[in-house]
Amino acid sequence: MNTFKTYRETMKLTQEELAELLEISPRQLQRIENKESNPSIKTFRKLIKVLKITDADILKIVKEELLED
Repeated sequence: MNTFKTYRETMKLTQEELAELLEISPRQLQRIENKESNPSIKTFRKLIKVLKITDADILKIVKEELLED
């Protein structure tokens, strides 16, 4: 499963580095990666841009999330 953590690790970023780029706390990023909370629309857009997530990958992520419910 492709998660934000997987993309972050592919980009060789630490949680602290990515959190700084996203202008959120490392703890907030940790909650997003652990699926304890969802990112705001603003943060989601930044995640897509910073982690270079493609439209096709976004659709896969959404599909996987829907299948989990």
